[in-house]
Amino acid sequence: MPSLRDYRDRIVSVKSTRKITSAMKMVAASKLRRAQEHAQASQPYAQAMAAMLARVARNVIVTDTSSKLLVGTGSEQRHLLVVVTADRGLCGGFNANVVRAARLKAAELLADGRDVSLVCVGRKGRDVLRRTHGSRILQSFLGLMGASKIEFAQANEVTEFVLEKFEAGEFDVCTLIYNEFVSVLVQKPVVQQLIPFNLPELAQTGDVALTEETTDSPYSFEPEEELILNALLPRNISVQIYRALLDSAAGEHAARMTAMENATRNAGDMIKGLTLKYNRARQAYITKELIEIISGAEAV
Repeated sequence: MPSLRDYRDRIVSVKSTRKITSAMKMVAASKLRRAQEHAQASQPYAQAMAAMLARVARNVIVTDTSSKLLVGTGSEQRHLLVVVTADRGLCGGFNANVVRAARLKAAELLADGRDVSLVCVGRKGRDVLRRTHGSRILQSFLGLMGASKIEFAQANEVTEFVLEKFEAGEFDVCTLIYNEFVSVLVQKPVVQQLIPFNLPELAQTGDVALTEETTDSPYSFEPEEELILNALLPRNISVQIYRALLDSAAGEHAARMTAMENATRNAGDMIKGLTLKYNRARQAYITKELIEIISGAEAV
């Protein structure tokens, strides 16, 4: 049975932990507000980009000479998975959910006889995936998710690496896996194909679906629509990756705030339980001392 000192030491330790988790909760809440603002600020541009691509694509006849970002390489043998996680932990199942989705996707492709390569954005995903897929990781981008503000140039670094590998013929299909920020309590893992681009899915990009009237364009394009599309497709990949980074950053802070709130509440419950056990043990100890004193007095 633990002694009174053991109970006191454990209560002090849990109280110290509760102070830390409470502070981390407040810090995460503060960062979440800024991350949400940045994510919301990127929405109008992403939606306008989707609407522009949908309008242009309606007038483009897809042929074998069209951009490979649109029609692909003609093969689906080699796949590249871009996995976006956080650089830090203590955020519940936020990182584990993305890693699980990446492993399931990789296992599905390998079972079909496909070749799989990985690009990891975030330290946590890199550390976990290299245990089972270390030889398949082409590149890791660390420190992007830990920045106070994610810049578009950082997302463009990932895009340039992906496009460089695509132009070198190292993969045929590129898929982006990240946590979509739905709400403070919900972060949903998303598996989105980036290359080759799927035009029907493009028409649903954004908060509002693009209707027939939205995609019809009364304008004449100069230069030709295909040239515009070839210029916009790489830009759109950067926008999608940038949006994924912003969503992932907001989701990370939300998940950490929720996890630390639960940890703080659990620490409070543990302190109450330990205090109750301490009082009972102390009462038993005092009762035992009184019995010994009375027994000694009667013996005299």
